[in-house]
Amino acid sequence: MKLLQGKVAIVTGAARGIGKAVAIELATQGADIAFTDLKRDDNAEEVETTLNALGIRAKMFPSNAANFGDASAAVADVLQHFGRIDILVNNAGITRDSLLMRMSEDQWDAVINVNLKSVFNFTRAATPVMISQRAGSIINMSSVVGVSGNAGQANYAASKAGIIGFTKSVAKELGSRNIRANAIAPGFIITEMTKQLPENVRAEWASKIPLRRGGTPEDIARVCLFLASDLSAYVTGQTIHVCGGMNT
Repeated sequence: MKLLQGKVAIVTGAARGIGKAVAIELATQGADIAFTDLKRDDNAEEVETTLNALGIRAKMFPSNAANFGDASAAVADVLQHFGRIDILVNNAGITRDSLLMRMSEDQWDAVINVNLKSVFNFTRAATPVMISQRAGSIINMSSVVGVSGNAGQANYAASKAGIIGFTKSVAKELGSRNIRANAIAPGFIITEMTKQLPENVRAEWASKIPLRRGGTPEDIARVCLFLASDLSAYVTGQTIHVCGGMNT
């Protein structure tokens, strides 16, 4: 029997990158997948097709994760369509990098809303369902930058640090209901976003990582599978660094 047979997972921001890899990994282990992104575009269609080809039920729900009403409506639609919610992966995120003295209020607000407020939005909407089921796993995508900080990313670092504090609090609040909450802190992961960096910059990053390479979305997805499944049944309130030793 597959690890997630009979489970339903929501993955936010899953039309590409880490979210896409997570959705595919969970689906290969039997989970039905509800995934969100801002709009139904070619990327979202391709992910939905790929997931359904794995023999599970999959559906894309257009939603602005940063908007409380959108998130609540998406969760209600998922529940109506699939009948239950067992796993929530809060993955939606953006960057708007700038040195603090040049950072605009809009750059700050956009990153905090998409990266941090979205985690509150979807968690707040999904937890009543999990409470009624007396089971659930919430996985929030943080970053090593949320632990160590990074010049030019004060907004991003603040949002990702906030996710860690939020995760620990939720774990303490909901543990008695058999609902677990954990965070993943990726390091330098090769995605469409990081591929835009110059080759010499990527090489410099890799040289500082003990494993001497950037991570892949699949590296993150496999840890997400562990946290989503009963293999981690006694793990909650934790932040797992998946960074090749970068933050050691």
